[in-house]
Amino acid sequence: MKTEQTPAAVLFDLDGTLIDTAPDFIRCLNQLRQQHGMPALPAEQIRRSVSNGARAMIRVGFGLEPEHEGYPEKHTAFLDLYELGVAVETTLFPGMDVLLSSLESRGIPWGIVTNKPARFAVPLIEALDLAQRCAALICPDHVAERKPHPESLLLACRQIQVEPIKSVYVGDHERDIEAGRNAGMHTIAVRYGYIEQPETVDLWQADRIADTVSDLTKLLQ
Repeated sequence: MKTEQTPAAVLFDLDGTLIDTAPDFIRCLNQLRQQHGMPALPAEQIRRSVSNGARAMIRVGFGLEPEHEGYPEKHTAFLDLYELGVAVETTLFPGMDVLLSSLESRGIPWGIVTNKPARFAVPLIEALDLAQRCAALICPDHVAERKPHPESLLLACRQIQVEPIKSVYVGDHERDIEAGRNAGMHTIAVRYGYIEQPETVDLWQADRIADTVSDLTKLLQ
C-alpha cells in the first residue's frame, strides 16, 4: 500500500502494539527478584524493555547476559512464571478493540506477526478472545528466520491470501519496521509501545508514525 488506499490486510506486532503485556512482565520479573531477596523495580524501568523479551527482562532485573553464570536458571524461571500467568493483567491497548472491529466491519482481515513463541502467544490470544478474530498468527516457531527478516510477514500474507505491497504492518520496534520494509509492505510505527528511546522512532524510516491508538485508527481509515 504505497498509495492512499484501503489496505488488503493489516498485520500487527503483538507486545507493545496490539496488546499491553507489560503488567504481566513487570509482575513476573519483580516476583522473581523477590524470590532472590531483591526489592521490586519501578514499573516504568521494566516496561520500556518488554518488546525485547525475556532476555531483556533478565538484563533489567539482574544485570545478566546469556553468557553470564546464573543466567540460564533465571531465564527459565522467568519464562515458567510468565507461562503460569500469561494473561493475568494483559489487555488490548485502550481503543484497540474498536480499531479491530472497524477493520472487521470493513472486511479487512487482520493478523499477528510476533517474535513471541507460540507457547505464550497462542494461550494469550485465546484468553483475550482474539483467536477466532485474527486471520493469521505467525510466531518464531512457524518460520526459519525471525524479524527483521521478512519471512514471517510474507507467510502471514500467504495465509490471508493478500499481496504484501497492498498490506500494512504495524509495530513498536525498529526490527518491525525493517521487517515490513523488507517484505515490501506499508509500515506504521507506534510510539505508544515499549520503546527505550521514543525520539529514535523518527529514524526508523516507517511510512507513518502513530503516537496513540487513536492516531493509528485514523491512519487505517
